[in-house]
Amino acid sequence: MPTVLIIDDNAAVAIALEVLFSLHEIDALRAASPQEGLALLARAPVDLVIQDMNFTADTTSGAEGIDLFREIRKRHPDLPVILLTAWTHLDAAVDLIKAGAADYLSKPWNDSRLLASVTNLIELGQANRALAQRLQRELRQKRELEQGFDLRGMVWQDPATERVLHLACQVARADVPVLISGPNGTGKERIAEIIQANSAVREGPFVVLNCGALPAELIEAELFGAEAGAYTGASRAREGKFEAADGGTLFLDEIGNLPLAGQMKLLRVLETGRFERLGSNRERQVKVRVISATNADLGAMMRAGTFREDLFYRLNVIELRLAPLAARPADILPLAASFLAKGKSLHASAQAALLAHPWPGNVRELKNVMARASLLASCDLIKAADLGLPNMSVPSAEPEPDRDAIAQALARAGGVVAQAAAELGLSRQALYRRMERLAIARS
Repeated sequence: MPTVLIIDDNAAVAIALEVLFSLHEIDALRAASPQEGLALLARAPVDLVIQDMNFTADTTSGAEGIDLFREIRKRHPDLPVILLTAWTHLDAAVDLIKAGAADYLSKPWNDSRLLASVTNLIELGQANRALAQRLQRELRQKRELEQGFDLRGMVWQDPATERVLHLACQVARADVPVLISGPNGTGKERIAEIIQANSAVREGPFVVLNCGALPAELIEAELFGAEAGAYTGASRAREGKFEAADGGTLFLDEIGNLPLAGQMKLLRVLETGRFERLGSNRERQVKVRVISATNADLGAMMRAGTFREDLFYRLNVIELRLAPLAARPADILPLAASFLAKGKSLHASAQAALLAHPWPGNVRELKNVMARASLLASCDLIKAADLGLPNMSVPSAEPEPDRDAIAQALARAGGVVAQAAAELGLSRQALYRRMERLAIARS
């Protein structure tokens, strides 16, 4: 059950609040002075403080209450504090809200308004604590991952990416083939590099072959090598990727583009470690860790007869699936910052635009956008207009509702500023600034 600390030298006020909260399953502690309140805070966990502003005969200045509030903020910066007072000066309220007060209510208070503010703040505090715990747990896991493995400079923040990294590091030391699937530009080669860097063959070569970048008639020669005269233009013998990767890792990108003849020979190498160069009948032996990647649906290709079922199951001992960048939004801003030129930074409008963009080209597209913005932006602070994103519709960082909208929101919220601010999409501090500028009083 949540607990509220009431600091008020008027016993009748404190008891009335205590009864009100007990009817709504909220515990209450009472303190009659600032000193007693601070002492209670030092030994009892509470979710929220309601403090009076007047503890002296001078009931207009609230000086002692201000000192108490500032001391609470100093000792417990994350604890929400509602100020309760009989004197009503908007300027003073705005100053205290700017200093971090959660809300400001006048005596005599409205029970429903007070309860709404208290309930909202307690729920917000609980949600924030849960979020902080989750972020701390994720940060701890990330540090453990970074300290225990070579991640090849990988930048990430999203839990979906972290799960892939954990699995990649787990399987790195197992001598089994790995299939990395995901759309183009998601970073499949980087994951293959991480597997290699943490494997038993980390000191060996890391050789890359993009099976989709070569004509079908040349793929076998690329994979297995060729003797002089094996095909038109082969003027001398050449080693293939398997020979080059001996003692290390061969990364076969776009494996779905491998023709059926090449698939059959690849299967044999995976099973025996033996192959012949084109134009030769001499068998060669290699020890190679194979990692493959695809953006294709290999299951559908198997059913269509364009990808061998036995090869699929041989390659797919472990599958790592990389999600599109849009499906792991927490990665977008950290990646963007890592791609910026030195000394450049992102304006809030640019951050909003990056988060709103669908990223059909994934990480590769983001890298290109940031390189272009770094080069063409007129200053070091990159704004949304510098990104050159198509059909850009960027939400404003801080909406600007007009006077009528604010007044109507306050009326609907019964004068509870926190509730009205949430409806308008503003922070409490931002709403108080607008109220002050537009001379709007709470209803």
